[in-house]
Formats: sequence, structure tokens, C-alpha cells
Amino acid sequence: MEIELAVRPYQRRFVKPLHTAHGLWTWREGLLVRLRDSRERVGYGEIAPIPWFGSEALEEALSFCNAQDKKWQAETVPDGLPATQFGVGCALAELVKEDFCAGYEPVIPGDSFANANICGLLPAGETALDLASQRLAQGHRTLKWKIGVHAITDEIRWLERLTEKLPSHIQLRLDANGGLSIDQAEQWLATCDRINADPQMAAIEHLEQPLPPDRLGAMQEMSKRYRTAIALDESVATVAQLEQCWAQGWRGVMVVKPAIAGSPQRLQAFCHTHRPRLVFSSAFETGVGRRAALAVASRCATTPAPALGFGTQGWFADDWDTLTAAELWNRL
Repeated sequence: MEIELAVRPYQRRFVKPLHTAHGLWTWREGLLVRLRDSRERVGYGEIAPIPWFGSEALEEALSFCNAQDKKWQAETVPDGLPATQFGVGCALAELVKEDFCAGYEPVIPGDSFANANICGLLPAGETALDLASQRLAQGHRTLKWKIGVHAITDEIRWLERLTEKLPSHIQLRLDANGGLSIDQAEQWLATCDRINADPQMAAIEHLEQPLPPDRLGAMQEMSKRYRTAIALDESVATVAQLEQCWAQGWRGVMVVKPAIAGSPQRLQAFCHTHRPRLVFSSAFETGVGRRAALAVASRCATTPAPALGFGTQGWFADDWDTLTAAELWNRL
């Protein structure tokens, strides 16, 4: 059966540039994928790479898709193109009516019940202190804050003010994006342990990726010396890296972005075999990739599942989150 593969590039602007340890992120770029067969069945997917996080570059994904000459024969997408594997794989699943990347009812913005299990995203810096109450009003009970962007003394001072301000039942995730030195990571972990020892303050759920991915051994050692959990993020950007870190003995929390992880089938097989402690997170994809990623997360999550890292709606200067896949395709 011949399948026509078509792609349309997109570019969407953040309302405010996102500050991370990797730099300033102003525009989100990706590809919307449409598969159509001879019976006029259609499936949509999204390729949303983040090359500085470990996926292929957008140009590599586009080159692969264009090389298929619009007549895609369901060949295997190379492992070196994990975001492409996910996007094309989910489009194919929708085309043939498999439910692997479909079936998740999207969270309604402003629905406080739904947001209780969605981690709300705070901007880097002191601005987080002002926006935290807004996230709580939206129903979030777990918040994520980017660190490693400003001076560490300032960020720790802001963290202390933030944990004093928040109700004690709220949890915080600190995301360093691999931008800390060992000394800085230990300073953060010591601070988190001190905060977590005070029942009157909001708790630190975990410190995400304090060191670069090549420092797994150092993070394993630190995880033994501090009570606050360390979560891998950039270290496990793809399913292959997830499998590798597991083989090297990591049994702590791992943050997975399905949209750049690779084959959703391979991810589910890993989860069902090993039952790892995973936190599923957004890659700032459009609603097309978001619905597919949440569907994958719902099939791979353990019980009880930690809050999903998908509090990304409202971060873009457009109305795309309100569109269906077909409507977005026609707009591009």
C-alpha cells in the first residue's frame, strides 16, 4: 500500500522568550506531518526536534521526509532521527486507526481539576515569585522552575522566598538543564535538603539534570549523599539513552519527552519491562504533538503517576492550541 508523506514547516513565537541554561529560546520550529493512503485515509503527526537537547536538527528531519519522494513505504525511520520517528510513527498509527498515539482527551485550559496533575511552568528568575500564585489559581499543585540562568546566590535566595510563600502541600521541580558545576549542584542539593526538612515550606520534588549528560557517574554519587531526588532529563532524551542509563544502573527519576524520544512502541516496551520512575514532559510541541505525547504517556505511566510536565499552553503568541490537526495543517 502506497502512502503519501507530506510535511509543512511551522514557526511559532513564544509570548516571552524562554530562558534556559542553553540560552534564550524565542521561536519554536517544527514540521507537521500528513500521511494519506490510496483509500484517502489521513493521519497527522508532528516532528518537533530540539537539537540542543539531543534530537536531530530540523533540517535533518526535513531532508529525510523530502527524500521519500512523497511515496512513503512505511520504512523504518533511522534511530538518529528520534523526533521524526515519533511524528511519522504517530501519523501512521492514526492513519491505520491504531490507538497508540491517539485517544487522549486534551486538557481544557483553565480546568483546575485537570491541571491538578499538570506541572505548571514558571519562568526563570525572580518573576517566578509573582507568577506562582497565578499558577496555583489555575489549579496546578506542582510547579517547575528553571535554574542555572542567573547568579546562584540570587536564585537560591529567590527559591527560599518562593518556598516560604507557597502552601506546604505544593511541590517544586528545579530544572538546571545540565548547566551546573559539581560544586553548584551540591550547593543546590544541600539547600533543597534543608528546605525539605521544614514541613512548613513547599517541598522540592527533585532537581532535574544538574550536570551535563556525560556526568552520569557524578550524579549517581550525589544521589547517594543527598535526600532530594535527582532526575535525569537531557541524559535520557531518547529511548536509546534511556535504555543506556538503565543499563548503567540508574534507578532514579527520569524525565521523558515523548515527542523527541523516538519510537513510541519501543518506549512502551521499555516501560512495561522495567517499570522505571518516569516523569513525562512536553517539548513545546503544538496541539498535534501534545495530544499524541499525552496518549503515549497515559499508556506508559506508573501508578500513582507524578504530575505531567505539560503546563505549556499559553506560552505562544497564537491560537493554535484551539485548532484541530486538519485546521492547523490548512493554516500552514
